[in-house]
Amino acid sequence: MVARARGLLKRYGDATVVDGVDLDIHRGECLALLGPNGAGKTTTLRMLLGLTPPSGGTIEVLGHRVPREARAMRAYTGIVPQFDSLDPDFTVRENLLTYGSYFGLGRRTVEARIDYLLAFAELTERAGAAINALSGGMKRRLTLARALVNDPALLVLDEPTTGLDPQARQHIWERLQHLKAEGRTLLLTTHYMEEAERLADRAAVIDAGRIIACDAPRALIARHIEAHVVELRGDAAAGWPAPGLPGVVTERVGGTVLLYTNEREPLLASVRQHCGDDYIYRPANLEDVFLRLTGRQVRD
Repeated sequence: MVARARGLLKRYGDATVVDGVDLDIHRGECLALLGPNGAGKTTTLRMLLGLTPPSGGTIEVLGHRVPREARAMRAYTGIVPQFDSLDPDFTVRENLLTYGSYFGLGRRTVEARIDYLLAFAELTERAGAAINALSGGMKRRLTLARALVNDPALLVLDEPTTGLDPQARQHIWERLQHLKAEGRTLLLTTHYMEEAERLADRAAVIDAGRIIACDAPRALIARHIEAHVVELRGDAAAGWPAPGLPGVVTERVGGTVLLYTNEREPLLASVRQHCGDDYIYRPANLEDVFLRLTGRQVRD
C-alpha cells in the first residue's frame, strides 16, 4: 500500500470541506481523483501531500504519518502541478539540475539521470534551450520530467494536461502510460473524463467532501449508467416525442436530448423512425457516470 487515509476531515469554521474520506492507493496503480469544483478534491490532495493539515482522521503515505512526517514523505514523491513553475532564467537542463538540489541530491547524482529524463520527455535536442522558447506541450513534458528527478515512489499529477491541444495531450498520455508500464504509482486529478478513463486503474468520485464511488472506470460505467447512449440535437431533439420506451432513461440538457438504454436495437429503431439519421449513437462513458452521480449544475 502506497497511501491510506481513514476518516479524513477538513473544516473551515462551520464549513466541512472534506467529510470522512477513506482512500487507498495501491502500489503500481493509477488512481484518478475526480470531482466538480468545490467538491473537496484539491483539499484532499493537499492533505495527502501534507500541505494542508487535516481537522481529523489519519493519513499514511509511503510509510510516513502525514502531516507529522510530510517532509520525509515528499522526498520520495514527485509532483506535477496544474500550472508550470519552471524557472525562465534557466535552460531546460539547468531546470532539472536546480530542482534536484531541492531534494539534497548531489550534482553528479542528478546529472546521471538528466540524459534519461531528457530522452523521456523527448527534449534531448532542446537541453540548452531557454524555457520561453518551448511550446506549451514541451513545458508540460519538462515539468513531468522534473517531477521524476528524485526517482519518486509516488507521482502526483494535478490536472496535467490542462490547456494543451489534442496532440500535446495525447503525447502526455503516452508518457504516463510508459510510467505505468514501469510500475510507477500515479495519483491523478483531472476534469477530463477521457483522461481518467484511459489512464486510471481506479477512479474515485468525490462530491460534497465524500467519496461517492470508487472502482475501475469500466466497472463504474457498468454499475451506474446504461450501456448505450443516443444524442439528439436541434430539430431532432425539439421534435422527439418521448414515446416512453421501456428501459429508456430520457434526459433533456438545454437543446439536447440524451437517451440511455441497455437495449440498443429497440431504441435505435424508434429513433430512426422519428428522426431518420439525425442522431449520434455512442457507448456510455465515464463522463456520463460523473454527471449522473454529481449532477449537471455548474459549480463555481
